[in-house]
Parts: sequence; structure tokens; C-alpha cells
Amino acid sequence: MRLATYQSGKVSILYDATSLCDAEHGPQIGAELLDPEHWQRQGLVVGQAPGRGQSLFLDAGEHQWVLRPYRRGGLIARLSTDHYIWTGLQRTRAFREMRLTASLHQAGLPVPRPILAGVERHGLTYRAALITQRLPQTIALAEHLTEEYLTNDDTGSSPLEDPLLIEVGRVIRRFHDHGLDHVDLNARNLLVDDQQRIWLIDLDRCRLRSPGTWRQANLARLSRSFQRFCQNTATAAMAMQAVQLGYDSTSSDSDHSLTS
Repeated sequence: MRLATYQSGKVSILYDATSLCDAEHGPQIGAELLDPEHWQRQGLVVGQAPGRGQSLFLDAGEHQWVLRPYRRGGLIARLSTDHYIWTGLQRTRAFREMRLTASLHQAGLPVPRPILAGVERHGLTYRAALITQRLPQTIALAEHLTEEYLTNDDTGSSPLEDPLLIEVGRVIRRFHDHGLDHVDLNARNLLVDDQQRIWLIDLDRCRLRSPGTWRQANLARLSRSFQRFCQNTATAAMAMQAVQLGYDSTSSDSDHSLTS
């Protein structure tokens, strides 16, 4: 992975030159890559993810990509849904997430390969988008929780016996041991592929830190999200116990890296 920069007018792009310039048939670097309408005109939008950002799945040749515009939530979205205060290019949310994701990917941690981060400045504000390589054959952990533990009866398997949830804990521990504070750790940002491997996505506003109470804050946030997707609080608590069991055990050394 080789990070490089491109600038044209108000648009600045930080990109992985290996994924773009070295690709034989892939798209070439340019501001149009940030424009959803460009991909729609080309007939290359193959799907869309749920959520506030309206991420698009793109046909980029050898691989599919995910185009995620940055979108605001909460009360501040009433003022602007997609503009952020400009404090310098390297401090933009897109550039920071791109660099963080690249460093984690290069460290062998299970994150999508970052393709590019784009920023368009508008005076004192900016808009931004991020493109990553799509993880094939994955579902959100939230879907697993909903499908596996949908009923209130005792006929199904217990979350405490679910090896997938134990693996979730092991993977989170790997990220924590690396120093990643994921400020929005929830069951939608953990993906499960068809090999039962766990991946972590959406690193906006995340950062690397020294060990501290933020680790337990991450786990507490994940626990709260389990309560949204499990049928009842008792099931959610057992699911989180399984995650904690994996977290407290030896972390997995399995290879999660994507093919370049």
C-alpha cells in the first residue's frame, strides 16, 4: 500500500496508489470518483447499504468498492447534514480515517482495504467521502444476533455457547491491544464473512491511544447495541458474556488480510 495525494481545484484526495494507479483495468484517480452521480451514470452502482450515510456499492472491476459520504446526525444535522468546519486538510475526518485504516490494514488487522479519501473545501467548511474495498460475503453481527436469538423460548442454542461471539471478543481484544479506540463499537460495525471471520468497519473519529478506561467504554457501547438486536435483555447479557470470554482469552492469530 502506497498513500499518495491528488489535488484539483477545491478537491483534495488521499489515495492508495497500489489500488488505483497500478490497477490494470480499475478507475483512475480523479474528483469524479467522489460523486455518486458519476457512478450512477456509468451504471456501476450495484447496491446500497442501510444507514445515515447512504453508502453505495460500486463495481470497480476486479473488486467492489464502498463509497461512503460523511453525514452528520443528531441536532447539528438540522444546520447541515454534510458540511464540517475546516481546520486544515490533514485534520479532516476523511483524511484521518484513511490514514488510520491504512495503518491498521498494514498491521494485519481485519479492516477493509482503504482506497481513497476525498475532501471538497467550501470556504470555512468542507464535504468529504471515503472509498474502501467491499468485504465480500459478509453480514453485520446485528443480523446474526437477530436471526440466531429471535425467540424467547429455551429451545435454541445459548449465546454463551456461540463460538462466533467468542471470536468477536478475541478480535476486539486484538484491536485494543493495538491501541484502537473505536468510539462507535456496535453490532452493525462488526461484520461476519462466510468463513466466520470478524471484520471491523467505520473508523470515523477513532484513534490510537494508550491503554485506559476507553476500552471498557467501547465494550459498554457494544453491550448496549446487543440489547437492540437480541430479543430480550437476558439474551443480550449472555451474548456479551460470550464476547467477554473471548476478549479475556488469548487473542486470535488468524490471517484476515484481503487479497491486494
